[in-house]
Amino acid sequence: MVVTAIDRAHAGIEAHELYRFFHAGDDETFALRGVSIAAAPGEVLAIVGPSGSGKSTLLSCLAGLDEPDGGHVTVAGQRLTRRSEDVRASLRARWIGMLSQSGNLLEHLSVEQNIRAAQGLVDGGRRREPEALLASVGLEARRDARPTTLSGGEAARAGIAVALANEPAVLLADEPTGEVDRANEALILDLLRARADDGTAVVVVTHSARVADAADRVIRLRDGRLDDDRS
Repeated sequence: MVVTAIDRAHAGIEAHELYRFFHAGDDETFALRGVSIAAAPGEVLAIVGPSGSGKSTLLSCLAGLDEPDGGHVTVAGQRLTRRSEDVRASLRARWIGMLSQSGNLLEHLSVEQNIRAAQGLVDGGRRREPEALLASVGLEARRDARPTTLSGGEAARAGIAVALANEPAVLLADEPTGEVDRANEALILDLLRARADDGTAVVVVTHSARVADAADRVIRLRDGRLDDDRS
């Protein structure tokens, strides 16, 4: 598949009426019930809600890692849902950066090699040199370090550098500050804000009130639905 260039002014992400359910024997559990959201370029959108509310399922559907049973997702103006796995992987590699609470780095590679490995998934497109990416997250001196030698804060920042390896239009982050101290949380929030200021649509799933407070907009999920009760 050839992934075409787009106008980055229309490079956000949208989910339309997403439904997702799971079967366990005779039981059926709805993880998502008609969820529609959108994150625009330059926006930081926080998704909050209690455990089991559907946040992680929603993020997986936004990333094209999971297929909804109803509804669809578009990223950078292109439909992600109900495409072949190869097409979804190509779109994901080109337009979406992913940052999880842990597991962002391949342990047998150095930090710089992790960035180059991510860039190797995309043929052409916008990208920055690994040295510039590492400098932007304050890790230029740790370029040759293996992930197991990094502190929690360093690992989180290295994960951001890898997620941004291909200058994605959308950054999806799942509890990005869950394993760092308050100082590193503030640094990570600054990095996410800087990416939004550069025109990236940033979507963050979080339990942190500080992360939610730093977002431009907050949506709440409860029992797989958008929670419109603000009382």
